[in-house]
Amino acid sequence: MATTTTRWHELADRILDGGAIDAREAVAVLDSSDAELMEVVAAASRLRFRHFDNKVKVNYLVNLKSGLCPEDCFYCSQRLNSTAGILRYTWLNTDEAVTAAKAGIAAGASRVCLVASGTGPSNREVGKVSDIIEAIKSDTPGVEVCACLGALKDGQAEKLCSSGADAYNHNLNTAESHYEEICTTHTYADREHTVSQAHGAGLSACSGFIAGMGETREQLVELAFDLRSKGVDSIPVNFLLPFDGTPLEGVDTLNPRDCLRILAMVRFVAPDTEIRMAAGRERHLGYLQGMGLYVANSLFLGDYLTSEGQPGGEDLQMIADAGLEVLRMDGADQAADHSATPAAAPGAGPGAAPVTAPAAQEKKVAIRTRGAGTSEPANA
Repeated sequence: MATTTTRWHELADRILDGGAIDAREAVAVLDSSDAELMEVVAAASRLRFRHFDNKVKVNYLVNLKSGLCPEDCFYCSQRLNSTAGILRYTWLNTDEAVTAAKAGIAAGASRVCLVASGTGPSNREVGKVSDIIEAIKSDTPGVEVCACLGALKDGQAEKLCSSGADAYNHNLNTAESHYEEICTTHTYADREHTVSQAHGAGLSACSGFIAGMGETREQLVELAFDLRSKGVDSIPVNFLLPFDGTPLEGVDTLNPRDCLRILAMVRFVAPDTEIRMAAGRERHLGYLQGMGLYVANSLFLGDYLTSEGQPGGEDLQMIADAGLEVLRMDGADQAADHSATPAAAPGAGPGAAPVTAPAAQEKKVAIRTRGAGTSEPANA
């Protein structure tokens, strides 16, 4: 076996030469020591920079419908019988959704993600989202739009695609062998089916997971390999936010170094796939978020669906401080003008909960109280 200072770079060399990591090696990434961590990150970053150069894709979430979900996903603040103190509202209208989307686009986002809680949309609701997509595309033709509406019925993916949607997100969330431990109202196979429908309709498939829900290292690897086998184009890596009022309240098993290892493992498994630092990065990566961008090449800007992220300006400053550039929606090489925006907290209007970044020491999840579904400006 190579020394710890070379073994990870030898693995990167093999992958860069067209080889692949195996499951045993992927588990070894997660088991690597703290003394090896910088070598693991450095090796994984070679893959990231080979395929994505120094660009960071900025995504922005718009929660079209919050709460009111009949599913019982144990991690989710919007689940059936959740007592989490989140925003709950029914569908935004088209103007409200476009206004929310424009806040993220103005800050440098090249993809807008339209999300609605629930098992899956009716055909009428798909029509409503299609109208929103068309309005966003009319206002900003170059922006990508990803829809995330739950399980799809026959023909719905095609409808979204014809309206201008570029991608569909449906996370697998955890390994098949662990799925019954986090949800009882639908199955892993149900989720696989929706990912397949989206891909089959010509939409880019976006599917990822939530780490920190009691899964083993082997199950994290199982899931990463499954995502690779499905040919998904982007993998959002979320870290559990243990909302009060959900079954996983108080579960807090991750540390920043393990989060870096998880990102690195996914990069070794899927070297040319977009990997996104998603919900929970502020809490769990903390001061190592910037380092995570040397492995991941994408992030969500500002707030999430029901929780607050760090101020959008700080996200953009973090990218600039790392010597990275925001990917422009037109694909140009130069950085977006927003990449060095001062680290302010735009949109944190009166009554919004104060946010500090990073928030690794914060024990309670900061509930989103601004942006979509409120009268307060968005955090973007």
